[in-house]
Amino acid sequence: MGAHDSAFLRDASTSNSIAGNQYFNATVALDAGIRLLQAQVHDQNGTIELCHTLCSLLDAGPLQDWLGDIKTWMDNNPNEVVTLLIVNSDGFEVYEFGSVFEASGISEYGYTPSGSGWPTLQSMIDANTRLVTFIASVDASSTYSYLLPEFDYVFETPYEITSLSGFNCTLDRPSTQSSAASAISAGLLPLMNHFAYKDLGSSIMIPDVDDIATTNSPSTSTTGALGLHAQTCNSEWGYKPTFVLVDFFNEGPSIKTADVMNGITDAVGRKNNSSTDDADTTASEAKRGRGAAGITGALVAFLVAALVLA
Repeated sequence: MGAHDSAFLRDASTSNSIAGNQYFNATVALDAGIRLLQAQVHDQNGTIELCHTLCSLLDAGPLQDWLGDIKTWMDNNPNEVVTLLIVNSDGFEVYEFGSVFEASGISEYGYTPSGSGWPTLQSMIDANTRLVTFIASVDASSTYSYLLPEFDYVFETPYEITSLSGFNCTLDRPSTQSSAASAISAGLLPLMNHFAYKDLGSSIMIPDVDDIATTNSPSTSTTGALGLHAQTCNSEWGYKPTFVLVDFFNEGPSIKTADVMNGITDAVGRKNNSSTDDADTTASEAKRGRGAAGITGALVAFLVAALVLA
């Protein structure tokens, strides 16, 4: 299960910005069992900055700082594999990302594909190459071979959904593939986008938080529910979604759908995996901002919707 726009929070640190897509930050998401973190970056005076559409709208700070927080979490959880998906909004070159990844130290965990197919999670853990990074709109680089051009490996379903009846399993990107079936045949991993927007007009859309209980529901019979969307795509593709992106991951909770799809029961080691866990405590509020990076402790969290077990 993945957190869409995981760096952009709707909490006290952003004055509860209506542009925010998550209530909790990346390390809290990882503690909750999320294993895919997506974010978008923009050029802020030469710095690769985590900005939501515009830096003047919602600025979550430099990419390097965010990567450093994730590295700290990975240092403290040596048996976990994490996937990152970065939207390269302003067309940075791969070497520019490489410099930031190396400066943060997280590059030491970078996984470079070799041969055909994907390794088992255990082999990645044994090799300590536990970070898979996809970046949209970059070229492959032999110098930074762990930074993978997204659409060489992944295809996505539509993402600008404004009606709960609009979720579907058709291929939206890349344009080099004609259909989801052709993309799967070509070995691309399916990413199912499952988040809804409210259209305010004038091309302004904000995350639809009002319907989030339905959107993130594990129900397989309710229109717009995450469970139904995942079940439908699995049926249409003959293949489970490898990646799923949701807003407000703790609602639903969304991870319940991943557990059902993966046959997981009684998962252990997770924290804050529902909106009711510590929701009104002072400690919970502290975890919503970037300060939650200090949370440590070995987790025995299961991987959900991150990589195919080969």
